[in-house]
Amino acid sequence: MQYKVVPIKFNQMGKKYYFDAAGFDIKNGDKVVVETVRGTELGFAAENPKMVEESELVSALKPIVRMATNHDYEQYLLNQEEQSGILQKCTAFVAKNKLDMKLLNCEYTLDRSKLIIYFNAEGRVDFRDLVKDLANQFRVRIELRQVGARDGAKVLGGIGPCGLLTCCTTFLGDFETVSIKMAKNQNLSLNPTNISGLCGKLLCCIHYEDANYKEYRKQMPKPDSYVNTPEGRGRVAQLNYLTQMMKIDFGGGNQKMYHVKEIEFGQPAAEEDLAPVNGNEKDLKDLEG
Repeated sequence: MQYKVVPIKFNQMGKKYYFDAAGFDIKNGDKVVVETVRGTELGFAAENPKMVEESELVSALKPIVRMATNHDYEQYLLNQEEQSGILQKCTAFVAKNKLDMKLLNCEYTLDRSKLIIYFNAEGRVDFRDLVKDLANQFRVRIELRQVGARDGAKVLGGIGPCGLLTCCTTFLGDFETVSIKMAKNQNLSLNPTNISGLCGKLLCCIHYEDANYKEYRKQMPKPDSYVNTPEGRGRVAQLNYLTQMMKIDFGGGNQKMYHVKEIEFGQPAAEEDLAPVNGNEKDLKDLEG
C-alpha cells in the first residue's frame, strides 16, 4: 500500500519526517503546522509530495494540521530570537544546582506550551530541582533532553580536521554508524587523534568511503600474499586501494611498484581478512557511534 507524504524538516540541517499530505496543496519550501511528540511545531516542506510504500514509514503517519500563517511564522521567529537569552538563564540555574551538564540548545513549541532544553552529560543527571527552578522562571512545561556527543557537536558546529565546516552542520541529516572496522578497511591510522572528530567519535567521513574500499579490496591481492609479476614471484608489501597500485618485495631490498592489472594472484583481499581487534584497539571502541 502506498501513501502520499510530504517530507518535513524543522531546521535547516535536521532530519526529514514524513507527514500525511492529504487535503493540502504543498510544495517544496512551504511552511506548515504539524503535531509531533514534542507538541505543535512549524516545519518546512523539504520536498514536493511523493508516494512511498508502507514499509518506508518508521512510525504512524500523522496529518499536517494546516498551512502556516504569517502569524505562525512570526511566532516561530520570535521563539528563535529568544533562545540565546533563555540559555543564559538556564546556565545560571545549572550553576546554582551544581550540575555537571553542558547546555546545547533550547526551543519552544510553536504555541509556547513547552520549553525543550537539550544538554550533554557524561552520565545520568538528577535535574529535578533544576526543572522546578526553570518552571518557576518561564511558567511553561519544561522538558530536558540528554543527547549524545555527536548530536551535541551538530548543535554547536565547528571546523573539522579537513578545514571545512563539519558535515553534520552543513548537509548531514542522519548519523550513520561508524566503526573501527571501517577505519581498518581503509588502512587508516588507529591513532584516536587522527580518526576522531570534534565530538570525540569516529569521523563521519570514514563511512562515506567504506563501500568503495570494500569494492577495491575485491580487486586487489591480500597483504603479505605472494603474486606473480613480469619480473617473477614476490610478496605484497604495500597496497594503495585508491590507485590500485602495490609495492612488491622480491627480497634483498629489491622492491617495485605494479598496477593490479600487471600481476597475477589467487584469492583477492576481503573484509574478513582484516586483523581482529586486539587489546589496544578495544580501547578505541568508545569512539564508535
